[in-house]
Amino acid sequence: MHPFAYARATDVAQAVAEATADPHTSYLAGGTTQLDLMKDGVLRPGRLLDITRLPLGGITHTGTTIRVGALTTMEELAADTVVRERLPFVREALLLGASTQLRNMATIGGNLLQRARCRYFRDPTVPACNKRAPGSGCAAVDGMHRMHAVLGTSDHCIALHASDLAVPLAALDTVVHLQGTDGPRSVPLTRFHLPPGDSPHVENVLRHGELITAVEIPLLPAAARSHYLKVRDRASYEFALTSAGVALVLEDGLVREARVALGGVGTVPWRAWGAEEVLRGSRATAEVFRAAGRAALEGARPLPGTAFKVDLAERTLVRTLETVAGARS
Repeated sequence: MHPFAYARATDVAQAVAEATADPHTSYLAGGTTQLDLMKDGVLRPGRLLDITRLPLGGITHTGTTIRVGALTTMEELAADTVVRERLPFVREALLLGASTQLRNMATIGGNLLQRARCRYFRDPTVPACNKRAPGSGCAAVDGMHRMHAVLGTSDHCIALHASDLAVPLAALDTVVHLQGTDGPRSVPLTRFHLPPGDSPHVENVLRHGELITAVEIPLLPAAARSHYLKVRDRASYEFALTSAGVALVLEDGLVREARVALGGVGTVPWRAWGAEEVLRGSRATAEVFRAAGRAALEGARPLPGTAFKVDLAERTLVRTLETVAGARS
C-alpha cells in the first residue's frame, strides 16, 4: 500500500494554488480514472485534492453556444434539451460512451482527461511503457495492439484516446476553458490533446495545477443533421473499434458545411480535416463519401494487429455520412 494525504477543496483559486505549489498533488474528480490507476500502482500521488464540491457544474445556454461546467456529469449533459435538439450527435456519443451508472458519476472534464486504456500502460509489471516510464520503450508495438491507434502514432507510443464524447466535440470546434495561477486561458479542443511524438507522457497542454473549468460548445445550425456511429466488438458497453461523428448542412443535394471527426483510431480525438475538404461543395453521393473516407485515413500507420482499422474506419465514416445524408436509415 502506498500512503497518501487527502484534502477537499472549497474554492477554485485555492485548489489551483495548492496543487500548483505541490508537484506531488493530484486532483480527484469523477471520471478521471485516478483511483483505478492508483489501485493498479500506475499512479502514486502523495496527496489527493478532492474538487468534486467546487462550483464547476451546470449548463449555460446562449444563442450560439452552450457552456458546460467541468463537473457537469455526462448524464446531465445528455438530458439537456438544447443538446437533444441542436447537438444530437453529442447526445448519442454520451449515451454510447458509458453505462447509466457511469454517466451519473463521470464528469465532462474527467471524460476529456481519461487516461489510455493500453494494457501495458496499466500494468506496472511491464517495464516498457514510454507513457508511464519515459524512455523505456513501447511494449504495445511488438505486443497485443488490436485496440490501439493508427493515426497520430509515433515509434514511441500507439496508445488510443478512448473518449466517445471528445469525437463530436472535436468536430464542433469546442473550446476548453482552463484556470491556473496565472489566470484563465482557453484552448481549442483540437489543440488540447497532444499526439505522443517523442514524449508520450505529456498527454495535453495542462500545466501542473491547472484545472479545466468548462467547455464551450458551438451549436449546430438549425438546418444541420448529425449522427455518431460507434462500431464495437459487442453491443453492450464497450470501447470503440472505430467511430465517426458527422454533422452536415445539405442544400439541394450539395454539402454546404461538413464537420467530421473519428474515434477509435487516433492517439487524440481525430478531426478529419481532409474529409471535410472533400465534402464541402460536393454532391452528397456514395462516390464522394468514399473519397472522404479515404481522405480521413490518409497518413494512417497501422501495425499488423490494427491494419483492419483503416478499412473499418473508412466504412464507418461512409455509413455515417449516408445516414446523415438520408441515404440510410
